[in-house]
Amino acid sequence: MRILLTNDDGVHAPGLRVLHEIACAFSDDIWIVAPDEEQSGAGHSLMLSRPLRLRQHGEKHYSVSGTPTDAVMLAVGHLMKDAPPDLVLSGVNRGANLAEDVTYSGTVSAAMEGAISGIRSIALSQVYRKEHKGDAVPFDVARVWGERVVRSLLELPHNPKTLMNVNFPAIAPDAVKGIRVARQGFHDVDRTRIVTGVDPRGYPYFWFGLDHSDSVPPDSDLAAVAEGYIAVTPLHYDLTHEASLAAVSARF
Repeated sequence: MRILLTNDDGVHAPGLRVLHEIACAFSDDIWIVAPDEEQSGAGHSLMLSRPLRLRQHGEKHYSVSGTPTDAVMLAVGHLMKDAPPDLVLSGVNRGANLAEDVTYSGTVSAAMEGAISGIRSIALSQVYRKEHKGDAVPFDVARVWGERVVRSLLELPHNPKTLMNVNFPAIAPDAVKGIRVARQGFHDVDRTRIVTGVDPRGYPYFWFGLDHSDSVPPDSDLAAVAEGYIAVTPLHYDLTHEASLAAVSARF
């Protein structure tokens, strides 16, 4: 099995090393193609306004001066075009990718790009508590449970146009209650926070933040993680709202 690893935290992120450990349980043909710096919140964006630079760090190990989607596209369409990957693993992200946050996530979008290319793709994220910052984020649950989750998903038939989104809870590995398949949740409050300030030259700036909500819809990915389970959510990139097709067609 040929595996492509990528992420949105950057090529030197600790979560990518954890992902490599997980991938080694399945193959010795592992490629890393990831952004050269953090791209959190990049979503499914492409770098169209400037050229991309590719840097090699070792055998089958590259960084890209672009977004997670750029990294996957360069890997599949250039570096690995003669022998594309059988599996794309994206992560392990530092922080949750739950509910509507999946629409902002570079981690999920990298897996989505793999799915668009017809490749089985899985996004993996490690939830952490507020007291854990930067390199202090513990990836123990992802490290202990990651292989088990990925192996179970690989035993399923591959469903084209879909990807799997996995979130590991912020608890000790031996406290995990199990793996729960859950639908994508949604927060019911506006969590957008805008921090304003003035830079050293006297110009105002604005910085977006996302506050965590206590809203946990039942049977959702949010609920699964809050209750101590690993959340597995099948996602698809067909954004058509089927229920509206008839009404909109009738209107026009």
